[in-house]
Amino acid sequence: MSVAPSHASGSREVPLLDDTIRENLDRAVRSFPERDALVDMAAGRRWTYAELAADVDALALGLLDQGVVKGDRVGIWAPNRAEWTLVQYATATIGAVLVTVNPAYRAHELEYVLGQSGIRMLVAAERFKGSDYAGMIEEVRPRCPDLEFVVLLDGPRWTSLLERGRRADPAELVRVQAELNPDDPINIQYTSGTTGFPKGATLSHRNILNNGFFVGETCHYTELDRVCIPVPFYHCFGMVMGNLACTSHGAAMIIPAPSFEPGATLAAVEAESCTSLYGVPTMFIAELAHPDFDSHDLSSLRTGIMAGSPCPVEVMKEVIDRMGMAEVSICYGMTETSPVSTQTRVDDSIEHRVSTVGRVGPHLEVKVVDPDSGGTVPRGEQGELCTRGYSVMLGYWAQPDRTAEVVDEAGWMHTGDLAVMDDDGYLAITGRIKDMVIRGGENLYPREIEEFLHSHPDILDVQVIGVPDPKYGEELMAWVRMREGAEPLTADAVRAYCDGRLARFKIPRYVHVVEEFPMTVTGKIRKIEMREMAVHLLAPSPGAAAAGADADGEAGRAAVAEA
Repeated sequence: MSVAPSHASGSREVPLLDDTIRENLDRAVRSFPERDALVDMAAGRRWTYAELAADVDALALGLLDQGVVKGDRVGIWAPNRAEWTLVQYATATIGAVLVTVNPAYRAHELEYVLGQSGIRMLVAAERFKGSDYAGMIEEVRPRCPDLEFVVLLDGPRWTSLLERGRRADPAELVRVQAELNPDDPINIQYTSGTTGFPKGATLSHRNILNNGFFVGETCHYTELDRVCIPVPFYHCFGMVMGNLACTSHGAAMIIPAPSFEPGATLAAVEAESCTSLYGVPTMFIAELAHPDFDSHDLSSLRTGIMAGSPCPVEVMKEVIDRMGMAEVSICYGMTETSPVSTQTRVDDSIEHRVSTVGRVGPHLEVKVVDPDSGGTVPRGEQGELCTRGYSVMLGYWAQPDRTAEVVDEAGWMHTGDLAVMDDDGYLAITGRIKDMVIRGGENLYPREIEEFLHSHPDILDVQVIGVPDPKYGEELMAWVRMREGAEPLTADAVRAYCDGRLARFKIPRYVHVVEEFPMTVTGKIRKIEMREMAVHLLAPSPGAAAAGADADGEAGRAAVAEA
């Protein structure tokens, strides 16, 4: 009896949208002009769909009056706020390419993005938290010859853009939009990049509009939904799965705060009767652990999305049980695929929603291949996940060689993620090819060990990495965040908990208790940074009595023991 290959195709029952982003927004405006479109909690402002369209038109016309034309790159460098959304839809309206700049970037990273993408206009916050955006822009501007215009939000140039746009002839927008095509590039998003400079994934109207639409369809969005979006707009999670999923269904976009704050997020859900809440696992963990969690009425919630990094089973169960998100969906994807490739469905069993990333999305294909031979593996076997379809990026901006490294001649995007497909087409992500730990010839996958350690009653969150070892090549190290009031775990305590329940070679030799993990702005754990830090933590100090002493001599920092 032959075993089916690990390949699946999505439904084609609902056709792909063949609109530009602005054409799709106009459909919502005509259907729901008086319904809430956008609410900025921190600013105390809200827009109906009719009001949103009017302000987007004013900004789009202001950009045209400034000389911005189709294909020009316009950067946005700011935390989450209503103006970010206005810029997103205004640039799409005139065919300018929106370059989303990570709010955490410093001057050298900003300079690289400005130069690599050829940004002509940069719209930016003046400052946010400890970042002096205006100062950094002035620092790098002399070395960025393509940058002609800088517009600071809340400054006179921003006000002028809108005022000039309101005085301009709206017929100009009709002319410009007639020249746009759904396959035009509309967005450049820079991947976080663990080594070297990031790459700019270039996405079209068709890429991101359809992805947002089908994510919303799978969540059963209608004009009655109100989606709380604490994830950053600069990333696909915010601007595609958040904003575009909303506007393609006439739903409301709720911005709880400029950056993630668990208390502000819970307050926004209650105040705005949100039906859906987004976040990466670390965000949901912070919300569940918030001291005022029980005082918030979250009864309006029915769904939401957890994505961005592997979702621990125990956290998923708490989100369903304590937050009332019975229809919460797991999404899997990457910036290069707009981003979502697979998603769990509302009618999926709890088991499927806590142990898989769902099935392939509409109009997409997925397969699992042998990383060495490229052949499709049988279902039930592990391999590299690949995806193909409308969502695959146009390419990395001005880097065809880097594009060819990940998108093959048949159009398959090679994700670098390890996965297993079951007989029903559900996919479980088992790790990253580069995250796999090889200990004494044994291939170890951190995800499996992390899931087990999440069952420890004192562990709030855990990440497992490989660290160099002279005997085995690599050893396992667990970075642990403790629940409030719990005593820091030692390696001996972890070993005792795992003994008899986990194979001995899978038990972490080292345990490091931390307050927070190093992570990107989107909430993705930076394991490469953890590995670099671990090398220093585990380096023997002068005069150390033996390998096995605490890495830096401080109790509770890196408890070390032979597993």
